[in-house]
Amino acid sequence: MLNGFYVEGNSLLHRISAEAKLLGLAALGVALFFVSSPLLLGGVLVVAAAFYLHAGLTPGKALRRLMPVLYSLLFLMALNLFFLSAAEVGVLFLRILALLVAAAAVTATTPIDAIITAVNRLLRPLERTGLLRPGDAGLAVGLSLRFVPDILSRYGALAEAHKARGLKVRPLTLLTPLVILTLKQADDVAAAIDARSLRAVAPPPTKSSNKGIRPS
Repeated sequence: MLNGFYVEGNSLLHRISAEAKLLGLAALGVALFFVSSPLLLGGVLVVAAAFYLHAGLTPGKALRRLMPVLYSLLFLMALNLFFLSAAEVGVLFLRILALLVAAAAVTATTPIDAIITAVNRLLRPLERTGLLRPGDAGLAVGLSLRFVPDILSRYGALAEAHKARGLKVRPLTLLTPLVILTLKQADDVAAAIDARSLRAVAPPPTKSSNKGIRPS
């Protein structure tokens, strides 16, 4: 089974349907960008963190799961200091962090297959417009969630291999082999998807009843 970040449990979030959690997460993301109060954003962050910890993770493990994203977020916030004031950057940091922790709580309490099914159901009305295929969108979301832990574990394995050889671990040194291994796995997965016909196939075009006037 594709498990990704999922943690088995029986918490309140575990019992809520995947569709409701995804819709709630989307609504929270929209609402947060209309909030500029650090106190209110901090309160949302505390509530999201409480739900995240209630999923069945120890504080240490929960923090370790978020560390790669936190490093990236801190780097982006440091860049924003060149364009925004410290107060504005602080509000932006709290806003994004609260949403990230809420998303972590959702992925920790929802199996990937349930997320894929929920995405398919929620996007099904858009299929009639021809804008996208829900099956492809759900598969893309599921694979993204599944491969993030794989990439992190692969990075850890490369770092341990460097340490075992007495080499200094540098992120830039590990980047090239990490990208190569990730692309190779992506090719293997794409080949497996095509071989098993997992991607949605567009329905054949319907023939028009008007076949035109045949020349005499």
